[in-house]
Amino acid sequence: MRSREYDLDFRDQAGRIRAWGIGLFVVAALQWTWCALLLLTPYEVDRVPDDHYPAECESRLLTERGTANDGRRREDWCANERDWPEALAVLGLSVPVSVAGAVLFTSGSVSIRMSAHAEAMRELDK
Repeated sequence: MRSREYDLDFRDQAGRIRAWGIGLFVVAALQWTWCALLLLTPYEVDRVPDDHYPAECESRLLTERGTANDGRRREDWCANERDWPEALAVLGLSVPVSVAGAVLFTSGSVSIRMSAHAEAMRELDK
């Protein structure tokens, strides 16, 4: 294989690695969006299956009352529906996905840049 074809294959592979990094960034952004929706949007809870008048609940983060956990003391229907561990688990899972995306994106970008630099140096040496 000639050096030009090898270099083009190397750049294609680096481009694929960078694309995987971008894909993982998108997955992490979706996880952050899901976490934000869990914490910031109001929701409804059925008191019984197929309830025609479900209980309306405030968001877990933005509430008019003292804290979002006041429902536990009053034995409210909203108390356990959207709990903090679920939102924090989604947020926690986004960290390794973000780190892997950053590593792959950076690795692919640096590989492409170094390949372009090596080609420019070869051209200057001619």
